[in-house]
Amino acid sequence: MGLPTQTRYLIIGAGIHGLSTAYHLAVELKASGKGDGRDILVIDKSGVASGASGIACGVVRNNYFQPAMRELMAHSVDVWEADAQAYHYHAVGYMQISPESMHEDVASIAQQQKDIGYESDFIEGEADCMTYMKGLFDDWQARDITSVLHEKRGGYANNARAMHALAKKATDAGVTILGGVTVRAFEKDASGAVTAVVTDQGNIQADHIVIGAGPWAKQFWDMLELESTTQIKGPDGTIHTDVPMWIYWSLQEGTLGVEPDMLKTNAGAMPPVIHVDSNATLYSDVDGSVITDKMWGIYYKPDFNFGGIQGGAAPFPIQTDPNQVAVDPYGPASPEFIVGDDFAHMWVSALAHCQKRFEGHVPKFKQEPSGGIGAFTPDSFPVFDTFCQNVYFLADSNHGYKMIGVGKLVAEELVHARPSALLEPFRFSRYAAGQLHPTSSSPFPWSSRDKPVTHILPVSSFNVE
Repeated sequence: MGLPTQTRYLIIGAGIHGLSTAYHLAVELKASGKGDGRDILVIDKSGVASGASGIACGVVRNNYFQPAMRELMAHSVDVWEADAQAYHYHAVGYMQISPESMHEDVASIAQQQKDIGYESDFIEGEADCMTYMKGLFDDWQARDITSVLHEKRGGYANNARAMHALAKKATDAGVTILGGVTVRAFEKDASGAVTAVVTDQGNIQADHIVIGAGPWAKQFWDMLELESTTQIKGPDGTIHTDVPMWIYWSLQEGTLGVEPDMLKTNAGAMPPVIHVDSNATLYSDVDGSVITDKMWGIYYKPDFNFGGIQGGAAPFPIQTDPNQVAVDPYGPASPEFIVGDDFAHMWVSALAHCQKRFEGHVPKFKQEPSGGIGAFTPDSFPVFDTFCQNVYFLADSNHGYKMIGVGKLVAEELVHARPSALLEPFRFSRYAAGQLHPTSSSPFPWSSRDKPVTHILPVSSFNVE
């Protein structure tokens, strides 16, 4: 079909946020008698699941130190569970396995999960943790672990299949999804509201615009002529000015080419998603040399889509000026931002550190392009807010895939013009107000106390493993 010239709701991006918003918006419009899916148009420069959502590891978890993130993730797990079969969602649970330096933080997460009724088991003490883990995997051997938080909900979903399932739900509800449409610019009226989206195939007038562009968030931010820097009130009350709004991080994920069944539990069941943070010195499984004596973290799970054990490690900041970073070609097609031998060596050695069954498997790492980049906000947490009066911007700061419930909340806001309590902590205004999310002892950028609260410090100060 030809490109429509007008629509009530124009959604840019056919990934997790765009498709979830489109589907839930169609449902909400019809239920409220205010319209239906025919009022919604989704465009993408490539197609469904062609960006980050199509290559995501697919992990779904509630394991966040930040109360607002934890509540939002609990809501998203509800949405995943609402139609697990259609979403190709595997509710196997999730495990956060941690050293003593993270014990207090993880205990806080466990208590707050209990407070919101999110089922999990919390095991403390090195001996009890080892006993618990060996009860699941008889070859467990990770050292210096003093806490295990075992979420009974959560798990993972097949990335691309889940996106195509969302797309089908949306189109079945009357939504139009068009690929191969590239946005070039936005037209605004005298008040600053966007009146039309300029594409390579013509202009589209829209009453409401939703942007769910993932790694391309900065490009749309720039097209809307929003400020490239922001002001942030730090925890001590200091006002930091001219803080860059965006920084890119290189994502570190890959697949070990073994049978996914290799990771089954002692009982022969599919395992939970495993996330291990450790202070133990990590030695090479190839030659015994020291890979790192600093904190490191990995996650892994069986994956029948990729055909092996898939997972990753903490990302690292890209030191190139964000204005010069080439997001395209994206992911495995990138000649620059894909994982290399160093990641494979580290990640598989870390697997072997945790479970004996992985010893000697470094050569089995799949030598195929993997990884990608993410556009991170100043505090590495999402920004969900309205700009230019009628543009709802979903900047997920690489938390995207698991947050399927955000689209449902955005749809409810758009239809009922009523702010969502779960989305309020992620408004852009939090920076100037100093209402920042707390940080923890994790080595990952969205939680680590060892990263700056803002981007005013050089990237070398980030905790990178």
